[in-house]
Amino acid sequence: MSNRILVFYGSYRSDRMGIRLAEFIVDRLRRRGDDVELIDAKAINLPMLDRMFKEYPKGEAPAVLEELAKKIRAADGFVFVTGEYNWGVQPGLKNLTDHFLEEWFWRPAAIASYSAGRFAGARAGLLWHGTLSEMGMIVISSIISVGQISQALDEFGKPTGDGGALLERSFPRFADDLAWWADAAKEQRARQNPPF
Repeated sequence: MSNRILVFYGSYRSDRMGIRLAEFIVDRLRRRGDDVELIDAKAINLPMLDRMFKEYPKGEAPAVLEELAKKIRAADGFVFVTGEYNWGVQPGLKNLTDHFLEEWFWRPAAIASYSAGRFAGARAGLLWHGTLSEMGMIVISSIISVGQISQALDEFGKPTGDGGALLERSFPRFADDLAWWADAAKEQRARQNPPF
């Protein structure tokens, strides 16, 4: 069964390596038959959070927020692709995420982290787990962590070397886990309205 999946990426740097991982995930999910869209925080370019989408009077939110809210509400699941900045999360991705709340509810989220070093963004992934859970998402247990990203994925998002081979081996379980929860949540939402 095909799922509507949004892949969120948050780096604003000029030499972005994580976009390779985001493109790899989009490509592999599409190969599985999912309807996938990459949401690039830099391309959307939301202002620093001043007012959440829900805090605008109905019909008065900026068009970019209205459009993104519709996409989030229509999605069956999410993938958050995150680098690690000083043991923390990327500010661009966090800013985009914080503009919304109820729109995220009752859907699964998956975390894919990366870094230039050997820790593969794992500390940022850990922080995102708590954040996404607090925002009403079910965070799946399977994760992807890519260290030395410039050596694991080429400029087109194609796996290379040992890191790329490891990514190829770990992706199916990651995608299966996300699909299982997306299907389960979709079925439950069709059967019963969420409690809030």
